[in-house]
Amino acid sequence: MSTTVTHGLAPVRTLLPSGAVVIAQETVMTPAVTISAAFRAGSAAEPQELPGLSYLTGRVIDRGTERRSAAIIAQELDDRGVSLRVFTNRHALTLSCTCLAEDFSDVLDLVLDVARHPVFPDGEIARRRAEAITAVHQDADNPAVKAVEGLLGLLYGPAHPYGRPVKGTAESLERIGRADIVRFHTERVRPSALSLAIVGDVPPERALEESRRALDSWNAGPVPATELPLVPQSNGRRQRSIPMTGKAQSDIAYGFTTIRRLDPRYYAYWMMNNILGQFGLGGRLADNIRERQGMAYYAYSSFDPAPGEAPLIIRAGVDPRNVERAIAAIDHEVATLGAEGPAAREMEETREFLVGSIPRLLETNQSIASFLLMAEEFGLGLDFDRRLPALLRAVTIDEVRAAAREALHHDRASVSVAGPPEGPE
Repeated sequence: MSTTVTHGLAPVRTLLPSGAVVIAQETVMTPAVTISAAFRAGSAAEPQELPGLSYLTGRVIDRGTERRSAAIIAQELDDRGVSLRVFTNRHALTLSCTCLAEDFSDVLDLVLDVARHPVFPDGEIARRRAEAITAVHQDADNPAVKAVEGLLGLLYGPAHPYGRPVKGTAESLERIGRADIVRFHTERVRPSALSLAIVGDVPPERALEESRRALDSWNAGPVPATELPLVPQSNGRRQRSIPMTGKAQSDIAYGFTTIRRLDPRYYAYWMMNNILGQFGLGGRLADNIRERQGMAYYAYSSFDPAPGEAPLIIRAGVDPRNVERAIAAIDHEVATLGAEGPAAREMEETREFLVGSIPRLLETNQSIASFLLMAEEFGLGLDFDRRLPALLRAVTIDEVRAAAREALHHDRASVSVAGPPEGPE
């Protein structure tokens, strides 16, 4: 459903007495509304000894409430043609769906009932635990997933939330009982941890009125702060090989820890990463490894904003015989950009690309809701979409060169390779 906003967003933000934040953005391109309820209850908030607790809580939270059985929830959603998605990452547990505007009140009531009053039936926990363990086993058979998990383990270690798999392990999921899920939900899924985005064909006044009606009686106190330890930069190169029999491809995950989202250098880092492995078909990395040398199925880098020191991750999928050559090519691009910085042409093309891509972040109700929740998470302001072009245009080539010098040292990289055992040891 396209709901393009052509003149910038104009969201209305309200802090309710319970601590919940409601952000409403009206769009009128289609008669639909997206509801996204994000709680600060991701894997970073779970006990270190119970990895996967947030993930399992999310998988079972919609399996019945005090007022509705799982079957009734499914029927009410199906009657309205709505699919409720529950997903977790390191920092949030989010319930999200899109409904017709005429169904907004009923669907909002259902979503917040699921969030607020789950009963976590034992039978549903057992079923969803089995499904979660199957998902973990599937990840264990996926070289791309294993390579990234191996890299994050090297970069952060098991004591840091970023170093542990969001889904946990088969063993940890087996240990999680109903009491653990209930305790986690009680402590973390609270209105004071909620950011509720309502985007679509509903006036902000009505969105706020309905949210107040559904939330005002929910008072559960503040949520404990989630402390993220600082991560020291590596002083040397680290490499891990993860042998996986029966695989035709090796996957490389290569990277560094960098900076927090609210670091003032963030925009320079964003542009630097785009030049390295995003611009066009994959920046310098893809131009070298895939286009000129023809030895990668894919090659790119990613740098996602995070409250803690975020990883800059370079990914490549190659024939096992080309692992060492591909790593050498990555080393070359990292070392070259780190030492020389970008060319003036790359800098301006990247700047225009990033500024030009901003409207694509705001094309649908769902993408607008995600953007608003991100801005709320980091306190970027209601006008962030309108300020973002100027923030990108203000970045100088010297600032991007400095970011590259700070981050890109091939002799300090961590490298994880997952694939056939004949790959590098």
